[in-house]
Amino acid sequence: MPGQLTLLHWTYILVVLVVLVVMALRRDTVLPCFLGLLLFGFVAKGTLVGSISTVYNALVAAGGVFWEIIVVISVVVAMSKALNDVGADYLVMRPAARLMVNAHVAYWVLGIMMTIIALFVWPSPAVALIGAIMLPVAVRAGLPSIGAAMAMNLFGHGVALSGDYVIQGAPGITAKAAGYPDAGGLLGPSFPLWLVASVVATVAGYFVVRRSLREEAETHAEERKRFAEEETKAAKRHFTFTAYLVAVLVPLALVLDVAAMLVYKLKGGDATALVGGTAAFIMLVGAIGQFGTDSLEKITDYVRDGFMFGIKIFAPVVVIGGFFFLGSGEIMPNIVGETPYTVSQAGILGDVGYALAAIVPLTRIPVAVLQFIIGVITGLDGSGFSGLPLVGSLAQTFSTAAQVNKATLASLGQITTIWVGGGTLVPWGLIPVAAICGVEPFELARRNFWPVMMGLVAMLVVAIIIM
Repeated sequence: MPGQLTLLHWTYILVVLVVLVVMALRRDTVLPCFLGLLLFGFVAKGTLVGSISTVYNALVAAGGVFWEIIVVISVVVAMSKALNDVGADYLVMRPAARLMVNAHVAYWVLGIMMTIIALFVWPSPAVALIGAIMLPVAVRAGLPSIGAAMAMNLFGHGVALSGDYVIQGAPGITAKAAGYPDAGGLLGPSFPLWLVASVVATVAGYFVVRRSLREEAETHAEERKRFAEEETKAAKRHFTFTAYLVAVLVPLALVLDVAAMLVYKLKGGDATALVGGTAAFIMLVGAIGQFGTDSLEKITDYVRDGFMFGIKIFAPVVVIGGFFFLGSGEIMPNIVGETPYTVSQAGILGDVGYALAAIVPLTRIPVAVLQFIIGVITGLDGSGFSGLPLVGSLAQTFSTAAQVNKATLASLGQITTIWVGGGTLVPWGLIPVAAICGVEPFELARRNFWPVMMGLVAMLVVAIIIM
């Protein structure tokens, strides 16, 4: 069990509060995170050299964590540019356009498709799959890019990942920490909580999008007009054999990807690798078929443009993530090395959670609220999964002391942690969706905030009632 909070813990908490205030003021947080790294490094190492080294080590560690996402986003963007040049993007999107008749329908269709695919392959590869084919159709139907990002984010990283009923990675981790042999101990008890959070958050998100359509009608009209003009030009162009070939290849290849993920039980990084490799293959086929020997230069251009986009989007996130990863028990030692201050294997965020648990009365309502707060806190590192062992173990402890249902308490912590840290509220956790949709991650997090919090608070109330 972690010990007392030290000066290192309080330094981290102080910087987190500063960053949250800056976010609330809708200002960029890169400078506070840089200063936070310097301050944390000085406290941890006690020297100016150690302070400065911490900044670099944190950036390298964060870059390593984000690199997989950077690559898959960059490759998908490169593929999209090839599809556009070939003309296959228009041919692929034309059938889907018949289903998305307006912005309101597009929000729900995009979200439901995201949920279905994310349940089987997890959200990151699902973002690439949905973003490559359905996103442009949704925008042309009138759904603004920020609305499409909200739909993909709330349904994928929120609804699908928080329940995780197919792959069962999240409930599996939580269940084992709570003392169950497998995820089966949580799947049933978690369902009513998951359903309440999902329905409230997505419906509230829909009303945020509706308000956006009214209040920002001029901006959205310009965006829609631009896409419509591109579609009109595309419809008039002469489509080559390669365009039709690639148009058939894209959905076929992505369906085969999903099938391969199910047959070979690919998930997480393996599933993302399959999607990224498929995108690269499609780009090569399109470029070679359309441009022949000129594809030598065209492919270089596509790859360069894709990675320039990926690096541009992720550059500030590496700095922000570099600081918040200091809260992780796995990553912090790689950044600061040895320090005179004691930090448990649960990490700084885990220690803070245990410290809160030690001062809260162990009765039904305080225990549920505490589990909720700890889920939020441990989600701040942006991974979603790092806090699951903590909320699971706390559920086992609290349920005995407070005489409440352990499975319900564990599920409350799991769903809260995933919604916050899995990529709906923490800007550095929702970068894949923001990058694919071409929106600012902080703006997406701001628009997600009230729908997500409404869903989580509604779930908390239900948990207290049934616990």
